[in-house]
Amino acid sequence: MRRPAAAPVGCPRGFTLIELVVVMVLIATLAVVALPRLLDLDAWRLRAYGDQLQAELQAMQRLSIAQRRVIVATITPTGVNAAYGDGTAFAALPCPSSLGSCIQESGSRTVSFNSGHGGSTVTSTGASLPLTLVAGSTLQRYQIETETGLIRTLP
Repeated sequence: MRRPAAAPVGCPRGFTLIELVVVMVLIATLAVVALPRLLDLDAWRLRAYGDQLQAELQAMQRLSIAQRRVIVATITPTGVNAAYGDGTAFAALPCPSSLGSCIQESGSRTVSFNSGHGGSTVTSTGASLPLTLVAGSTLQRYQIETETGLIRTLP
């Protein structure tokens, strides 16, 4: 049996103290900077809710045109409720339970899709309807355009 050859003299094995300290400093920096952002679950929940809200409003617009029915989305500080023009409710999208109230604007506002069966969208303000989602220090802004019903994210 052969024995493994010994390392030549002068060949270092392992890491130097400097290399270990540099790695520790990098890990500490990442822990201080990146970890709090990753653990801010309210921001993640708000982002998910905003994406779902945008998708649901677009689906309501498509459904209203496909079914040739008026759909009214009522926006409150605690979420969005959808009903047909005759008042029959069919969907609700409440704010995440951990956030409670996530829509900043106070009071109830409405968006009517396929208003007058002409395909247009009418907001209760008569103009573009701002929609601001808030959770802690995280803020997301959307705008629902009147006439077209376009729901877009604002910077």
